[in-house]
Amino acid sequence: MSTARRVEQAEWAKPVREDWVARMVEEVNAAEKPVVIVAHSLGVATAVHALPHIEKKIAGAFLVAPPDVANAGIRPKHLMTFGPYPRDPLPFPSLMVASRNDPFGSYEHADDIAKSWGSLLVDAGESGHLNTESGHGPWPEGTMVFAQFLSRLQP
Repeated sequence: MSTARRVEQAEWAKPVREDWVARMVEEVNAAEKPVVIVAHSLGVATAVHALPHIEKKIAGAFLVAPPDVANAGIRPKHLMTFGPYPRDPLPFPSLMVASRNDPFGSYEHADDIAKSWGSLLVDAGESGHLNTESGHGPWPEGTMVFAQFLSRLQP
């Protein structure tokens, strides 16, 4: 999308929650157009932790493959530094896509947080972590779901 901006994060091998949140807050607050958050994996945790610090109005969020950041059994261990998730309803429309065999979080976990956030949950079936390691490149199904989500947002 021509108006999309990617928030580049540092410390990919050992991400630091405070740094990732600060970077996201900086980018969103600098946006000149309405913001729709698109987040995958730790980006989901980063986005929800950034919300209290964001001054711009968020139009919606498309959240994919949220890891279970409170599960001590999930590896790598640094995922837990991004937990726990806030449980308050999100103040904007949101859609979550989750897989039934994601190694970083169960579908039941995704269902639980989707309910607490007021997010519509889309079942991606047996799709792993919905990333290149699980065999995903271009994702036409995800693009169609995202386009439908965007069409329902208030301008």
